[in-house]
Amino acid sequence: MYNDNFLYVIILIAVLLAALGLNAFLDFRNDLNRKRRERLNWLSQQSSHTLNALAILKQSGCRADIIEKLDQHAMSLIEEMIALSPKLNMGVPDPNEAASAVTPQQLTSDRAIKRAQIYIKFAEKLMIELAHGGRITMQLAQTYKQELYWLSVTVVADGHINQAKTLESAGAALPALSHLKHAKAVLVRAMVSADLKQSRLQSLQGDINRLDLIAQAQKPNPTRAF
Repeated sequence: MYNDNFLYVIILIAVLLAALGLNAFLDFRNDLNRKRRERLNWLSQQSSHTLNALAILKQSGCRADIIEKLDQHAMSLIEEMIALSPKLNMGVPDPNEAASAVTPQQLTSDRAIKRAQIYIKFAEKLMIELAHGGRITMQLAQTYKQELYWLSVTVVADGHINQAKTLESAGAALPALSHLKHAKAVLVRAMVSADLKQSRLQSLQGDINRLDLIAQAQKPNPTRAF
């Protein structure tokens, strides 16, 4: 009788240990799956942002070596996604082709310009992250960051200039002049060397002076009181 009870206890303990082991294994696997899903979601978001940034940079005439670095980063994100979820491997897409597939927006509206600024800023931060990850040197990252900052400035300035041209063609000289003055203010405030922006400012000032004369001529004469 004693031996039977002892055997029963041993079996019960074994069952409990097996159940605990199974639960621990299931918890561990569920935790791994959760972390894998979170990582895949993050990789998906980052690859989407990187592809949008690539499209904007190519459209804005960014330096080829900066585009190449983003291209390499996008490929590394895609490859990690495939490693975490092999079923995604339907043929590794080319980041440049994927970026080209992003519908381009003419950088003439305020909304399109703001969107371009957001993704250029994303690219600036990414360069520093690549340096921290040992992918590029910090010196090169700072150079790229400054290049991207200037690109953002010129995108905004050119957006105002393009809007001014459209308005001038429609005969709206005064609103066009306002856009040119906004473009000048953007360039003047830019934290870059004077030499870098001098030629653009001189050209812009000539257009402002020309359009100012047209706008003055279009202003109605005040009614003279008698």
